[in-house]
Amino acid sequence: MDNFNNNLKKYASLAVKVGVNIQNGQTLIINSPIECAEFTKIVAKCAYENGAKNVHVRWSDEDLALIKYLNAPDEAFNEFPKWEADGLEELAKNGAAVISISASNPELLKDVDPKRIAAANKARSLALKNYREYIMNSTISWCVVSIPTKAWAKKVFSDSQEDEAVQKLWDNIFKIVRIDKDDPVKAWDNHLKTLNDRVEFLNNKNFKSLHFKSSVTDLTIDLPKDHLWAGGGEYNANKTYFVANLPTEEVFTMPLKTGLNGTVKNTKPFNYAGNLIDNFTLTFEKGKVIDFKAEVGHETLKKLLETDEGASFIGEVALVAYDSPISNSNIVFYNTLFDENASCHLAFGMPYPTCIKNGTEMTPEELKKAGANDSLIHEDFMIGSEDMNIVGLTYDGKEIQIFENGNWVV
Repeated sequence: MDNFNNNLKKYASLAVKVGVNIQNGQTLIINSPIECAEFTKIVAKCAYENGAKNVHVRWSDEDLALIKYLNAPDEAFNEFPKWEADGLEELAKNGAAVISISASNPELLKDVDPKRIAAANKARSLALKNYREYIMNSTISWCVVSIPTKAWAKKVFSDSQEDEAVQKLWDNIFKIVRIDKDDPVKAWDNHLKTLNDRVEFLNNKNFKSLHFKSSVTDLTIDLPKDHLWAGGGEYNANKTYFVANLPTEEVFTMPLKTGLNGTVKNTKPFNYAGNLIDNFTLTFEKGKVIDFKAEVGHETLKKLLETDEGASFIGEVALVAYDSPISNSNIVFYNTLFDENASCHLAFGMPYPTCIKNGTEMTPEELKKAGANDSLIHEDFMIGSEDMNIVGLTYDGKEIQIFENGNWVV
């Protein structure tokens, strides 16, 4: 138990000191499921010990959420509290950092009408649009971490008893985020350097397009001329270095909105708003999804793509080696934070403006003119596989192999 508690403190410290890199006198927002209260308190204490002025916790309760979805009138899902959106925007405007604990039940809303889920997500996205710009532009420091909950752990380790499943998930999370190392911070420094080397290589090549080819995918992705690759950590508007995802194994950029052509199939289940979407294929033409099929969650995927005009276009393309810690665990986590860092992936919807030169200083119209998509959503889905090959095409017509059989070759 002492070792477990020590690991909890190390994990909290990693989130506070490496994740958001809290600064003296700064405010911290923690988004947390109520089931994760114990860990949230440890994070809050660590934040104060490292100079935070205030810690504001935004609790969520899946049981109450389900009660609302099953019992509230339809019009309730077209609203989001203005006071909550205004409060978050004010905190972000004043430089607050944000730690979000991702630990949802992957099948919480499986019996809920997808129309209700779509309406609620759209209302939330519209209300929080200004606040989310602080996140997407990396104006403020933000970090997503995760800890086990009973329902999530039981989904991942369905053959285990509940307590055993929770312990197994803890053990895997500690290993994946390098808490098992003698010096986790140093281990992360080394890992971030490796990711940065990948980023520098890709930015130096300035590829015109990428071709993804596997047994189930054949997709060409054009990139904006002034695109930028990112990965690992980055700097916020105050030049504070932070790491947005713990864990992270990806390097990513934005595609040209109209630049996707071909077909792609998911390789891991896609957990979207308490529903699973799986065994789906997408056909792209000039960037847009023009056809799709899904064996699981077809109606949910349909509603996601109908969120707005930009939802059926792609805002992110990310490269992750198949031979990576999360992938090598051979565990499907049903949690995007982990599954996206085990696999190359794409994201429906909005891009990160940081992924194009001077993007954070551009107006929406300027971003659009530069080739960026625009949407209320940003939802990642996994396409990487053991047989994935990726070839980059340069502006002078040279082809360079980037991935072979799922892994980096450069």
